Amino acid sequence: MPILDAGAVEFFSNSADQTRRLGIQLGSALKAGDVICLQGDLGAGKTTLVQGLVAGWGSPDPVTSPTFVLINLYGRGDDLQFTHLDAYRLENVAEAEALGIDDLVARGPMVVEWANKIDQVLPQERLWLKMFIVDEERRRVEIAPEGSHYEALLENLQETVFGLA
Repeated sequence: MPILDAGAVEFFSNSADQTRRLGIQLGSALKAGDVICLQGDLGAGKTTLVQGLVAGWGSPDPVTSPTFVLINLYGRGDDLQFTHLDAYRLENVAEAEALGIDDLVARGPMVVEWANKIDQVLPQERLWLKMFIVDEERRRVEIAPEGSHYEALLENLQETVFGLA
């Protein structure tokens, strides 16, 4: 059995700054309708990655974890918004459906922490980032595309970050 899913890429981050820079590179390519799913233990760097995603997308807004408010919205001076959803505290799929995810995704990119909890209500095509703690500073990030749009997005990210496809 392969370690990574077919088409997946593995990235090692040696610091919070590297994790943030990976987010900046990916965030700069995001458009309305894009969905990024995050999975990882507490402390794995999900919020740090989201800080980079939001900055790369073009928002100057400070990023905090929406664990207790569920959703944070970030703007950049146009009509679009970046949605940061934390599904950790959602009890069931019905609560996720009540958030109007389709409307949120239509207004800008969305990143979903603990996305595996509400997998059924998210678009089938999306980009998965699974984050693992290697040690105090180091993280391993598995990036797996689901759909041709996200395959191209990942290929572009590889060219930008690693200098190859």
